[in-house]
Amino acid sequence: MEITDVDITQQSDDERSEGSGQDRGRIHVPNLGLRVSERKLLLGLTDLLVVNLALVLALIVRTDFTVSAHTLLVNVKWFLTLSVVWVLWAFFFDLYDLARAASAMFSLRAAIPATVATFVSYTLIPWLTPSLQSRLLLFLFAGFAVVGMAGWRLAYAKLFVQPWFKQRALVVGAGWAGRTLVAALQQAPEGVPNPFRGTGYRIVGFVDDDPAYRGRTFEDVPVLGDSAALVRLAEELEVDEVILAITHRHAICEELFDALLRCRELGFRMVTMSKLYERLLGRVPVEHIGRDLPMVMPMEESSGDRLYGLFKRGIDVVGALVGLVLAGVMTPFMVLGNALTSPGPLFYRQERVGRGGRTFEMLKFRTMVPQAEAEGRAVWACQGDGRVTAMGRLLRGMRLDELPQCWNVLKGDMSMIGPRPERPEFVEELAHELPFYRARHAVRPGITGWAQIQFEYGNSVDDAKVKLEYDLYYVKHVNLLLDLRIALKTIPVMVERRGV
Repeated sequence: MEITDVDITQQSDDERSEGSGQDRGRIHVPNLGLRVSERKLLLGLTDLLVVNLALVLALIVRTDFTVSAHTLLVNVKWFLTLSVVWVLWAFFFDLYDLARAASAMFSLRAAIPATVATFVSYTLIPWLTPSLQSRLLLFLFAGFAVVGMAGWRLAYAKLFVQPWFKQRALVVGAGWAGRTLVAALQQAPEGVPNPFRGTGYRIVGFVDDDPAYRGRTFEDVPVLGDSAALVRLAEELEVDEVILAITHRHAICEELFDALLRCRELGFRMVTMSKLYERLLGRVPVEHIGRDLPMVMPMEESSGDRLYGLFKRGIDVVGALVGLVLAGVMTPFMVLGNALTSPGPLFYRQERVGRGGRTFEMLKFRTMVPQAEAEGRAVWACQGDGRVTAMGRLLRGMRLDELPQCWNVLKGDMSMIGPRPERPEFVEELAHELPFYRARHAVRPGITGWAQIQFEYGNSVDDAKVKLEYDLYYVKHVNLLLDLRIALKTIPVMVERRGV
């Protein structure tokens, strides 16, 4: 199929208005094309530099502190402690969500509270921190930190969304997979005007051999040509990456395969849709990966995995004991609240599916009226469910109704962190509708999990699919750092009453 100049320049109005400036910029300014990992590393390292530099400046102004290799080495514990405190609060406030970091409003709204929280926490830590008894010293430290962080985050939001920092990409495949990826890239937190800002990607076009797609536009991205034109398009459009969005990659025709090899030979980076989808969204695209089991879960268990399992079980036991103490403290108030608003049992027991597909009886504080499923069949809970009691609404909002599940954690049926256990009735339905649904049973279910902090609520098969994609990401990438992120992000979910 012959490719005309119209194909290459066919763009949406937004692309044209942005593109002219971008293309001119690419001639005069070297394209840095920061990748997702590089953007996060840049944010993290500069954040640490800013908060530590604020401490150094405050000490220089108000004390006899001098900057030298000796003084920095002797007092290294000050800066290590500050760095650890900052990282914890940064995860808590979700500062490394690239879509939010690319919006000045969202970035400042999170970065300034994180800086203040870091300052307050740091000043309360003895021995590992310098003596910050002077009010002026405290004021200087806080002032330098807040101003420095606000300035840096504002600069990032304005500067690193410019054309020369974006990666230009061609998507090979304008079918379901390619369109799903582009549509997902365009999702953003509410109020963020340009979602492509956060990812650092500018999708310049599709390449597809289907004649029916010729000259069409999907998700504001044009189809520029077929596989015969792939190499030429990649060179003329100066792309940084070629994204392969073809579900059945074993069926790629010889011409496209040769074109892909030629692109790689010329130095263009290549990535599959599923890999990029995971990297950017923290989800596994279950409808795109076919029967590729390694894309869903690890196939082998290493000694490190076994060590992680033992360590996590220890944390589970400690966390469960603490949770049961809190549940015990709450019990008298629960008894009184139920007696006044909805007399009935204090606890609610329900069969759920756990690791290996085995069922167990999960324990919760009762949040619904007695006999909520009087018809004898499982019913999806929903937002504003009329069966939820007044006390239950309060408990669900902060997820305190889950505390009795610490008993299940102590028994080994559950973990503190993992995919939420589902009812057997729903498991049968969802396993029939959704590929790989049973793969989430490869790990212990949890009181909180990756899906719970990323996706607010679900009461349908479509919602279950999205949550499954998050759950499978957790199953595939489970590790202590991911568990820590989930634990830290669960707290604001509870405080903001985004639980159900």
